[in-house]
Amino acid sequence: MSSPHTHRAADHAAARVSARQAIAAVTSDFTELPEPVGTGRPDGPLAWSGYDDARAAAYERTGETESVVCGTAVVEGVRAVLVSFEFRYLGGSLGERTGDRLEAAYAAARAHRLPLVSLVATGGSRMQEGMRALSQLQRVAAQSALNRAAGLPQIAVVRDPTTGGGWATLGAGADVVLALPGAQVGFAGSRVRPPDADPSAYTAEGQLAAGAVDAVVPADRLRTRLGRWLRLLGSPARGPVAPPRALGDARPPGTGWEAVLRARSPERPRAAAYLDAYFSWREEISGDRCGGTDAGLLCGFGLRDGRSVAYAAQCGTATRPAGYRTAARLIRLADRLSVPVLTLIDTPGAANDAEAERAGAGPAIADVFAAVAAARTPVTSLVIGEGGSGGALALAAPGRTWAAPDSYFSVIAPEAAAAILKRPRTDAPGLADELRLRPRDLVDLGVVRGVVGH
Repeated sequence: MSSPHTHRAADHAAARVSARQAIAAVTSDFTELPEPVGTGRPDGPLAWSGYDDARAAAYERTGETESVVCGTAVVEGVRAVLVSFEFRYLGGSLGERTGDRLEAAYAAARAHRLPLVSLVATGGSRMQEGMRALSQLQRVAAQSALNRAAGLPQIAVVRDPTTGGGWATLGAGADVVLALPGAQVGFAGSRVRPPDADPSAYTAEGQLAAGAVDAVVPADRLRTRLGRWLRLLGSPARGPVAPPRALGDARPPGTGWEAVLRARSPERPRAAAYLDAYFSWREEISGDRCGGTDAGLLCGFGLRDGRSVAYAAQCGTATRPAGYRTAARLIRLADRLSVPVLTLIDTPGAANDAEAERAGAGPAIADVFAAVAAARTPVTSLVIGEGGSGGALALAAPGRTWAAPDSYFSVIAPEAAAAILKRPRTDAPGLADELRLRPRDLVDLGVVRGVVGH
């Protein structure tokens, strides 16, 4: 998306945080990378009249020779490659020389095995360089793919504004996307979107609600949160992790129906309690990157014994398609970074309403099954409550699933089994025994490896 009249946009945004101020906000240890050697023509590839004068004026205004500053930095004790955009330089737009610098930054990250952090503030591709500018997005995407293949994390911090191709590559294409409050974020810039468009959709908060941003972080907390993420994505635990200890009632249920009732009890510990007991601290990812979120499935990375573990935890509600897609995204990211995964299973089943079907419930569940099956990193699972049918099984690790004493796991809920078998609902308690869904039954059936204790 080209940014119209980027020099005027830069004047309008003179009060915005500069590239170097953005760097200083997250680190006091920054070393700029050498400027890549490049060739240029007067007024750029299109011979755009006045382009060289506009660049000279941008230099006088900012002290920068391009719209991006790149270097290595230490953020809260973790070394990384840092890319920061200067919006006052032609609207932070991407041109060929910007592409040279970005390519060098990605290459430096690969050469030194470092994560790459982008502090993005851009209006998109540089109008004065036409399609040569737009093609830099392909160049950025290719470099990003090389770093992903090398198992190197990419984190984006989207500042105000982040629009156009910069959002659609460095921003939305990162593994973890943090945003500053109130930032304008969207593919369409303010001058090219429909006049009747809802402005809230083009904000950091709107993108968080739509599943495209992981967290909105206040500026005064950004350094700490960024440092935590860098540590989590770069210090994986080794080998499969142990399942959490049981937090609820440790007595084995006498009947299948008792197991069901205990798993459904509102007093039973839920996913958040298990995660808080298991990790020293944790950070969440949010959203399926397809327009949806599901508050009933917590995904993220946590620190345990000084090392990172990824988690996907159901919270006792019917899991929505967006939740499954977020879990699949989490598992694939953890697999690429060699971080072991913990899943907590607690759902009466997948959401089965018409909205869920329209949102692709089947494909979303299939995606989680595929992500777990293909994962090279070890996955450990614990059933902490209800294990309702395939919507629960999708998150279970074959051969590495345990059960809490106050849980059950069943091919289907007893009430639904009664309906399918054309039996009265009053038969549900008896069917619970026939389904052999108690934790100790599951051990006997070989479905789970064991029942965890306190």
